[in-house]
Amino acid sequence: MRRSSSKPTGSENSNGSKEGIDWELRPGGMLVQKRDDGVRAAGPMIKIKVSHGSYQHEITVPAQSTFGELKRVLAQETGLEPQEQRLLFRGKEKENDECLHMAGVKDMSKVVLLEDPASKERKLEQMKRDEGISKACEAVARVRAEVDQLAEKVSSLESAVHSGTKVEEKEFVVLTELLMMQLLKLDGVEAEGEAKVQRRIEVCRVQNFVETLDSLKARNANPFSDSSNAVSVTTQWETFEAGLGSLNAPRPMASSTKITNDWELFE
Repeated sequence: MRRSSSKPTGSENSNGSKEGIDWELRPGGMLVQKRDDGVRAAGPMIKIKVSHGSYQHEITVPAQSTFGELKRVLAQETGLEPQEQRLLFRGKEKENDECLHMAGVKDMSKVVLLEDPASKERKLEQMKRDEGISKACEAVARVRAEVDQLAEKVSSLESAVHSGTKVEEKEFVVLTELLMMQLLKLDGVEAEGEAKVQRRIEVCRVQNFVETLDSLKARNANPFSDSSNAVSVTTQWETFEAGLGSLNAPRPMASSTKITNDWELFE
């Protein structure tokens, strides 16, 4: 009988030169060809049935793969990252470094895939957060539509005031109150993320309209005032050297009359 050599040798390529082969020692003392990546391995290929909820997947992997390598293959099929997966075989959860063949996984064996509870909870929280942001954006959009209508009225009042048309004061008061109501609606919107940014933009927009109305109201009350040529009045108080209520006589003002001390003597 011919005895096979226990020492691994290199393989010859098409040019007749030998190529070195990397080997690794697997659990159980088996010496196998080292894998080039995290999935391929020496040995026959097996097909595994993976149950994931109501879904069934048939995965083909090398028989000497690990459960961690199987998770990487399943990540492409299920969208679950390897760290989000839990693999059970024969009712027991398997670690990433355990080999399929060492655990008894054979061709057409069944493996159960579960999503990690912590990962599922994070996804549910993210889903609720996204749903909340979506509802907040919708609420801000409804307010924006109402503000757009009020903006047209502000523009009409602005045109009227600038043209010299006298506008009743109640027009400014009512429109300002309607804008303030929109601010209250925006304040009641619980928003975060993109919705919070949109709400802030809309709040600034409403505040600008309110300030415009205040300016137009003042100009309407005094049509002869021109804000562009407004005179800046400052209150300046004169300080007297003698002080307030001083009994000292004020200094004589400069006069063109010359006073002399020459007195005429009468007999």
